Amino acid sequence: MKSMTQQELADRVGVTRQTILSIEKGKYTPSVALALQLAQVFAVPVEALFQLEGEAHD
Repeated sequence: MKSMTQQELADRVGVTRQTILSIEKGKYTPSVALALQLAQVFAVPVEALFQLEGEAHD
C-alpha cells in the first residue's frame, strides 16, 4: 500500500518480518493494538485492512 518492504513495515510497528508475512497470508490475527498501529501507518481505518471471517466485501 505504501511501497514499503515487509521489513520496513515490521520495523515501524515493532514486530518481525515473519509476523507481517503471517498476517498477510491470514495465518496470524494481530492484536487490537497491532491492528491499530498498522492502520495508522497506512492512514486507513482498521476495517480497510482486516475483516472478520465470512464477512462480505463491499
